[in-house]
Amino acid sequence: MIIDGQAEFRSLLIHHVTTHWPDAIISAYDPVTAGHLRDEFSGAGNDIVLLGDELGKKGGLQALKQFLQTPGFPPIVYFSGGDEKKEKREAKKLGVDGFFSRENISHDALIVMLGRILLAQHRVASTASLFVNDLAMGLRPLIKGYRFIEKLAVSEHSAVYLAEKESAGIKVILKVLRQIPDLTDDIDVFDRFLQEYELIADLKHPNIVKIYDLGVSDDHAHIAMEYLSGGDLKQKMKEGISQQDAVDYLQQIASALAEIHKVGILHRDLKPGNIMLRDDGNIVLIDFGLAKRMRSNLKMTDQGEIFGTPYYMSPEQGHANEVDARSDIYSLGVIFYEMLTGEKPFYAANAMGIIYKHSNSPVPLLPMRLAQYQVLINLLLAKKPEDRLQTADEVPEWL
Repeated sequence: MIIDGQAEFRSLLIHHVTTHWPDAIISAYDPVTAGHLRDEFSGAGNDIVLLGDELGKKGGLQALKQFLQTPGFPPIVYFSGGDEKKEKREAKKLGVDGFFSRENISHDALIVMLGRILLAQHRVASTASLFVNDLAMGLRPLIKGYRFIEKLAVSEHSAVYLAEKESAGIKVILKVLRQIPDLTDDIDVFDRFLQEYELIADLKHPNIVKIYDLGVSDDHAHIAMEYLSGGDLKQKMKEGISQQDAVDYLQQIASALAEIHKVGILHRDLKPGNIMLRDDGNIVLIDFGLAKRMRSNLKMTDQGEIFGTPYYMSPEQGHANEVDARSDIYSLGVIFYEMLTGEKPFYAANAMGIIYKHSNSPVPLLPMRLAQYQVLINLLLAKKPEDRLQTADEVPEWL
C-alpha cells in the first residue's frame, strides 16, 4: 500500500515496484483529498506500507508513530521530504523498517530494501544458499540469464561464481553481493557502490575489468564481469617478476588508476589480489571501491596470522583519516616495491604495528641493482600526501 498526497510521487513508487515485481498488487491512498486514515486502520492485507510525508494536516512522523504503535501493522518504509538526518534519526527511534529521502530514491536501493523486508516475512525465496551452501546441493542463486558453473569464493558480504552468460555464450565472473541495507548509512553506501560500478561499466580501458551486467534481485545485487584466466598479481609475485615486467605492470596499473580517478572513483583496496592478468599478460584492475563500501575488520588467527592487514594502506587510510587519489598512489608504491624486491616495505607482528610503520618508519632503500627506482619509490611512499606524486599520470614521466 502507498500512502501519500502527491499523485506524481505515488506513480513514481508504483513504477519502481511494478518494474521489478510486475504482478504486485498495489493500492494507493491520497490522504489529502480522501482524509487521513482512521485511527483503527490496521494495514491488514498488506505486506508493506510505503508512507510518504505529504499527508495533509497530519505530519508524516506523527502518522508513522500512530501506525507503528498499531498491533500487527505491516512493515513501513518512510519517505521524507524534510530534514533528512533529523527525520531519519526520529524514524529509526520509532522503529521504522526503511527510510528514504523522497527527492533521492535509487531504484536498485529501494528494491533491495523491499526485498529484504519481504524475505523477512517469507514472501520471497531466501538467497542464503548463496553463502552457506554449495552448488552441489542443488541450491543456486536465481539470476536470470546465467548458468552457474562453479563457486569460487565466499565471504561475509559476497559470493563469487564462475558462470556462463547464456545470451553470449561466454564465461563470466558473477559476484553476488549480500548487502541488506538497514536504517544506518548502509543504504547510502549500497547506493554509492552500485553507482560506482555503473561508472566503471562505462569506461573502456585495456587495464580496467569489463563489466557486462549490473542488477538487483530480491535482497542481493549481482555484478557480471570479465573472466580473467591469467590469475592475480599476488600469485605472479610468488613465482617471481622480472624488473622489466615490474615496470611494465606499474605503468599499466597507473594508467588504470588515472582513468578511474578522472571520473571521481577511488579504489581504496589496491593490492595484488585485486589486480588480475589476462591470457595475453596484460594487467587488469578489479574490485573498485569494495573496501570503501564494505566495512572490513582486522582479524588475527590463533597463530598470529593477520587477515585484512593494512600492508598496502596509506598512512592516512590506516588512521581512518580523509583520503583522496594520493592514497591509491601510495598503495601503488607498496606494490611496485614488492614487485621489484619480492618483499613488502613494512612488516610487523600485528596490524597496528604495520599502520605505525607506514606513518613513521623511513622509506626502505632498494638494493643497489634497483637504485634507479629509489626516487620514484620515495615519491610514491611519501608519508604526507602533499609530498607524493599528485596524480597517477605522473608515474610514466618519472619512469
